[in-house]
Amino acid sequence: MSVPDYMQCAEDHQTVLVVVQPMGIVPEDQFFRIYKRISSVSQVSIRDSQRVLFIRYRHHYPPENNEWGDFQTHRKVVGLISVTSCNTAKEWPQTSDRFHGQKEVFGSTLYDSRLLVFGLQGEVAEQQRTDVAFYPSYDDCPHVEKRVEDFVESIFIVLESKRLDRATDKSGDKLQLLCVPFEKKDFVGLDTDSRHYKKRCQGRMRKHVGDLCLQAGMLQDALVHYHMAVELLRSVNDFLWLGAALEGLCSASVIFHYPGGTSGKSGARKPGVSSAADAGKRHRPGAQEVLIDPGALTTNAISADTSTEIGRAKNCLSQEDIIEKYKEAISNYGKYKSAGVIELEACIKAVRVLAIQKRAMEASEFLQNAVYINLGQLSEEEKIQRYSVLSELYQLIGFHRKSAFFKRVAAMQCVAPTIPEPGWKACYKLLLETLPGYSLSLDPKDFSKGTHRGWAAVQLRLLHELVYASRRMGNPGLSVRHLSFLLQTMLDFLSDQEKKEVTQSLENYTSKCPGGMEVISLPDGLKLPPVPFTKLPIFSLCFIVFSEHIETKCVCVLKWSNSPKNKNYFQWVQGDVCEVQLMVYNPMPFELRVENMGLLTSGVDFESLPAALSLPAESGLYPVTLVGVPRTAGNITINGYHTSVFGVSSDCLLEGLVGVKSSGCMVEVVPSLPRLQLCTSLPRSAHLSSEDLSTSVSLQLFNGETQQLTITLENIGTEMLNTLELTSKTLSTKEKLFGEFLTWDLQDALSHLPLKSGQSVSIPVNISAKLDFSGQENLLHDLNDDGISVTGLPVSSPLRQVLKPRAENKPVGTDASKNEFNHVKTLEAVLTFKYSGGAGEVEGYYRELSLGVRVDVEPSVFFTRVSTLPATSTRQCHLLLDVFNSTEHELTLSAKNNQDLVLHASECQRYMHTHTHTHSLTQTPPSSVRCIAVCLAD
Repeated sequence: MSVPDYMQCAEDHQTVLVVVQPMGIVPEDQFFRIYKRISSVSQVSIRDSQRVLFIRYRHHYPPENNEWGDFQTHRKVVGLISVTSCNTAKEWPQTSDRFHGQKEVFGSTLYDSRLLVFGLQGEVAEQQRTDVAFYPSYDDCPHVEKRVEDFVESIFIVLESKRLDRATDKSGDKLQLLCVPFEKKDFVGLDTDSRHYKKRCQGRMRKHVGDLCLQAGMLQDALVHYHMAVELLRSVNDFLWLGAALEGLCSASVIFHYPGGTSGKSGARKPGVSSAADAGKRHRPGAQEVLIDPGALTTNAISADTSTEIGRAKNCLSQEDIIEKYKEAISNYGKYKSAGVIELEACIKAVRVLAIQKRAMEASEFLQNAVYINLGQLSEEEKIQRYSVLSELYQLIGFHRKSAFFKRVAAMQCVAPTIPEPGWKACYKLLLETLPGYSLSLDPKDFSKGTHRGWAAVQLRLLHELVYASRRMGNPGLSVRHLSFLLQTMLDFLSDQEKKEVTQSLENYTSKCPGGMEVISLPDGLKLPPVPFTKLPIFSLCFIVFSEHIETKCVCVLKWSNSPKNKNYFQWVQGDVCEVQLMVYNPMPFELRVENMGLLTSGVDFESLPAALSLPAESGLYPVTLVGVPRTAGNITINGYHTSVFGVSSDCLLEGLVGVKSSGCMVEVVPSLPRLQLCTSLPRSAHLSSEDLSTSVSLQLFNGETQQLTITLENIGTEMLNTLELTSKTLSTKEKLFGEFLTWDLQDALSHLPLKSGQSVSIPVNISAKLDFSGQENLLHDLNDDGISVTGLPVSSPLRQVLKPRAENKPVGTDASKNEFNHVKTLEAVLTFKYSGGAGEVEGYYRELSLGVRVDVEPSVFFTRVSTLPATSTRQCHLLLDVFNSTEHELTLSAKNNQDLVLHASECQRYMHTHTHTHSLTQTPPSSVRCIAVCLAD
């Protein structure tokens, strides 16, 4: 026997074999439809009996395997059902002859046969025949199952008669020697009268009767015959048949212990009546094999009445002993080169039993033995089947990686060089089935959960084989998907050279078939999910940036991995360009070109404006700004971004990114508002350190100087500007400020409202710097020349300098004196424009635009000495001031009703001012001093 049946299981010893074959031209789909109905009759309860006959159907069976029917009766074809089409009465004689010819193939072993004819009607079809059934068509064929049941009952009648004939054989010393095909030539010339020969015949016949009893539903009788056969065959060292008797004993015990079967099929066997009745006769594990009374044997060792033996024998093996007997049987088979198929099938049966017993390690030993069994020259198809079954058995016992290994070997066998037409589709299908064994799935989401599982080197090779197989199948789309999956999930395990090779291959494939985000459906129903390139480039951080925000002025920053999905954080404006900044980096050892990069959103209509960028090799964090325009008002959710890399388009959702806990950020889009652009007559400067501003200006003024700043506001939006407000805020300062720092007149600007798109308006702002550079006020010294006390003189003037005694003063013109008066003071303020218009104004929204103003104030003049002299009138006095010019410019000092005084750079002069007072000198109003103005000379 050269063709193994890899689907064999222990309970098959209980079945009778029926072959169902098409005859002539029969449509394949129609044949298998009828075959399915026939094979549904897998067991039949015999009428007027408590026994059940089990049937095993095959639509193809090698005739050479039938020659081993005496060795194990379940291998013998005892029934034949032929299916044929016959349309006219003229075709019937030829059809009938063909049926008789088909029966001759298995004629020596057939118990009965049937012919099912489809399509023939008329006189011929009306004939009543037991072996032929006529049906009008394949669709109109009632009672097929009933005819099969009648056919099975006829087989049982023949089986039962043969069992009784063998069990009651009265041939005496002329007992037939049952042989397997390769033994016939070895027994030529043997002494048939020897005791050794007779025992061999008796043992083999006992074993044969045990097979018939098992098929006929007499389990206990079969156990007794197997036990006795084992003793007889062991005594004559008939190892091949001893193995068969031990295997029969194991099969009967398995049927006893596991009435549901060991095949693992979804439709479990229904336990027979006799098996259920025997369930109460189980024996404790470790019981002796058998206790046989020598007197129970007849002359030829075949006793017609086995009731006494059944009562005295401990018939059924324990679950542990079943495996030991299987080992012994397989060991005996291994002594015969021609029994390789029998040995292999016995290993498979033992593995199925061990799988039910959950003894995986022992099962793996049987499978390891099965791998090395030499079956001679096998066809490529037989090799594929062998490796596939080994894979399924390893899967059955939980050896998933070992299962995947043999499945992959079977896949490679499908495209072996010796095959004229390699089966790349079958290879691809088998390779897909190996993925779970190597801890691989085709869903990239499974690789973002925790650490990597499995052997990366093996996984890489398997993925490369999938790419190659799909290419040879002529499906470049599959190649792109698998290569994209490899690059996305195995990037960390690729060397620099491998990264270059894989990306080059991917670009070659995508030049013919670009990759996308669609789900690929395979013919067998498997669906390949899309593979977004979330690692090309790798996303690290995200910022949502607003250059001009609503209601608040600040630039808003969001780290998506830490923030909830909350719409209250940000607001966008309908029709405005909105920005999102990503921080990405390139992990590849070469420049990465990213094209068509834009935002993925849901909610309101959003126009994404794609960007393209080139990231240097292993770039580190690199900022990328993505922009877009919301076209309607409402809520918008930023779900991620899309890219195109190496010809593969990817939609990278936030929920699929490593380390990102949020599935998106919701932003409120408010109705459209006008948008102003601010320009000033002064150049821009760095922003104030303590404020977030739209823009800033800075300038330098001398103390007491005033300069005008012109601010131009241009409406660069599409909505008209209807309202405009201007406020200022002086930032906290320790300096004492006199008068208004910033002043403006907004009436002229408001008269130009509403301001249409493209129009502008100017607002002049006066900047005045009046600070106190006097120093410590409580150190006023006696400053009069003639001894008149001036301690009551108001000295809060911003131009006053505290004096030391004249004798202790340093020369005024020296460098030390100059540096003493040259320190600079700073003033800072913020101008805020609040404006609105359009649909947003109706909803109560407005924008804010801010301008920072920084003024560095330098001292101009100092009064180093103050004294008074009496005038001619008692209502007047002369105020003497020593004035020092601390600037590098020429100054003109003027007062009311007095002549101007010109001071050169770093020059000190005395200035006299006549003052008229009402009461006394001590009540001189402060304004009499503050009225002094300083003018800078060019």
